[in-house]
Amino acid sequence: MIDIMIPTYEMMMNPALQALKELGGSATIEELYNKVVEIMGLSENQLEIIHDPERSSHTEVEYRLAWTRSYLKKYGLLENSSRGIWALTTKGRNIDKVNPKTVTRYWREERKKETSTTLEEIDESEKEITWQEELLKTLLSIKPDAFERLTQRLLRESGFTQVQVTGRTGDGGIDGKGIMRLSGLLSFHVIFQCKRYKGSVSVSQVRDFRGAMVGRADKGLLITTGNFTKDAVTEATRDGAPAIDLIDGELLVNKLKELGLGVKTEIIQVEKVLIDKEWLLSV
Repeated sequence: MIDIMIPTYEMMMNPALQALKELGGSATIEELYNKVVEIMGLSENQLEIIHDPERSSHTEVEYRLAWTRSYLKKYGLLENSSRGIWALTTKGRNIDKVNPKTVTRYWREERKKETSTTLEEIDESEKEITWQEELLKTLLSIKPDAFERLTQRLLRESGFTQVQVTGRTGDGGIDGKGIMRLSGLLSFHVIFQCKRYKGSVSVSQVRDFRGAMVGRADKGLLITTGNFTKDAVTEATRDGAPAIDLIDGELLVNKLKELGLGVKTEIIQVEKVLIDKEWLLSV
């Protein structure tokens, strides 16, 4: 067991509020995560620890920050849209700091009011994590060549042409190549690498991939079921070096869902439109 201090969800509450304020009042989950990491000065060692290696690739920091969002939402400081955008409510915009213990106590009291555990409210972010974890676990269980074929299909569905799986020993870790056409006018030769990881892809692995792609493609695409360290992300977009686009586990499963590849979505909707005049006037 690695003895590294990870901030609790309570410790992240005020940094999360500060992050949203600095980001203009709203943010994607990724933007919020990156800003909280910056504000709290979390280290690579802290960010690399996986919450449950047997079930998912989500890090402990990601997992706890999801609970932080949930608690702050329950307390009335945050709201989130179906597109995964988190924003400060009017109450959230008018408060600088909270007492984390007060928020936690309120959340627990609200849970006690539930009449049935089967009807217990689950935050939308937790629902999202649940299906993502299930899909990631499935991806980790399929054979390597099946994962490469899935990646090939994913790229074709996303607009790539001439996608080939070429992975073989001694090829510098390159698993395939393809051509991305932009608006039918421009095209870019892209090579890709697939990593079925439970953990984090390191900066050295990004450098190795770049070394293998130099002179062979316009861009590189690194796809993983895990995530990337902060240094790896920085290296991928380093000035003066060939650009490498990164797709982590969260982005990967959301893309599979969007394209309907191995994921089916059932929508049961009863729509009632209400105008929130108070919210609109407070923006």
